[in-house]
Amino acid sequence: MLSTETKSIILSTVPVLEKHGEAITGRFYHILFSEHPELLNLFNQTNQRQGKQQTALANAVYAAAAHIDNLSVILPVVQRIAEKHRALGVTPDQYPIVGETLLKAIKDVLGDAATPEIMDAWAQAYGAIADVFISVEQELYREAAEQPGGWRGFREFIVRDKVKESEAITSFYLEPADGKAIASYTPGQYLTFLVQVPGQPYLQRRHYSLSDAPGKPYYRISVKREAGINGLPDGIVSTYLHDTVQTGDKLQASAPAGDFKLDTTNNRPIVLLSGGVGMTPLISMAQTLAERGDTRPIVYIHSAIEGSVHAFDRQLRELAQQPNFSYHVVYERPQGEDERHPHFAKSGFVDRDLIERLAPADATFYFCGPTPYMRAVYKTLHAMGIEEDRIRFEFFGPTSQLVD
Repeated sequence: MLSTETKSIILSTVPVLEKHGEAITGRFYHILFSEHPELLNLFNQTNQRQGKQQTALANAVYAAAAHIDNLSVILPVVQRIAEKHRALGVTPDQYPIVGETLLKAIKDVLGDAATPEIMDAWAQAYGAIADVFISVEQELYREAAEQPGGWRGFREFIVRDKVKESEAITSFYLEPADGKAIASYTPGQYLTFLVQVPGQPYLQRRHYSLSDAPGKPYYRISVKREAGINGLPDGIVSTYLHDTVQTGDKLQASAPAGDFKLDTTNNRPIVLLSGGVGMTPLISMAQTLAERGDTRPIVYIHSAIEGSVHAFDRQLRELAQQPNFSYHVVYERPQGEDERHPHFAKSGFVDRDLIERLAPADATFYFCGPTPYMRAVYKTLHAMGIEEDRIRFEFFGPTSQLVD
């Protein structure tokens, strides 16, 4: 237990963290990779170059400091991060390394302002926070390994089929190389892949949402080929999957993970909002609801740049034949016959008027897509007065980006 004095010192540093948080975490990663280069195999280097991980860590540290006297407040954040840590393969022995490095970074950035009292308080606080993460993650490891068809670490899968869904998105059907059963999952969850891309010095780990209903003898992921824009390089792993991986090749994945899950504990109407490849977890949800014979109202609103990059359209048209399922398409820049799509709703972007017109007022809203899309949807739902417990989303980045 942390003493009252220690908590008071930590709380007094919150304004400093708010001001210098990203400088501290930037310094943290510099020290970490200099002293422990083997950990480069654990981190997404693209996110490192774009500063996403620095921002995410700064926000996590800030949140922990701000709620140090009641860490239960941040348990939802802990759970989300712990899911990703379990999927990536983070282990308890790595936490002391992170703690030592974080303290060095705080001292380097704050200089003389980082008094011995502050450093000692932060050492104690980090230990308490690390214990929470380790406890949650160990339970997740146990659950992943002990569930029917489950496993610990990474397991080898064979690509049994590779299907082009649109000009940008390709699906990969994966069966276990050992021929044994595979773990089920809740629609909305993802697989994490460990990939050695030729020419890259470090292993790459990436999360890809499962895009089919559970209960099949295979997993399906659907991946967008990430083309570089604004001077950024092409996606290392997505390009490798699209251009190099073929039927019969093998990939390594950890057991399904993630806290973005379809909630079947109530009978509220469901609204699924997706932008681009963000539709992958929502397709899993839609297909699952159909296969289970769910009769509640389901509204699916998908946004794409234009028709050629719109995946799973045929599947959604088939689902829309059910009386409780309505399907609506928004094309940012419709081309050719796009506006003649039988489910075409509007050109441009999804907006409040469209959502209010199509969505039942008492629905639970699930959404996923690129950051600008998600920021717009998140703000719109709040402006509509939708309670937080009816807003669910998947976002592989700092949640704070949605509310800035």
